[in-house]
Amino acid sequence: MRGMVPPDPASSVSQIRYAVVYVPKRSRKRFSQGCVEVVDSDWQAMSKAAPEQRRFAALVSGPSKSSEGQLLYYLVEWLGEEP
Repeated sequence: MRGMVPPDPASSVSQIRYAVVYVPKRSRKRFSQGCVEVVDSDWQAMSKAAPEQRRFAALVSGPSKSSEGQLLYYLVEWLGEEP
């Protein structure tokens, strides 16, 4: 994905993870750490999702440090229903 920092294979810091992401629109591709709740499985992410509250299940990569020093997660794919 363009603009995404790929995970470092020698480290376990930045990984592909299941998460619930709080976003106003599903058109965004990166999220600050405060908007991401990492969970253990796709089932758990989908059961915690609440679209009416703008919380969506996703597969994300991260965290990665931005040039501004923030920790970011990057969208790999949305889980469940299509937008």
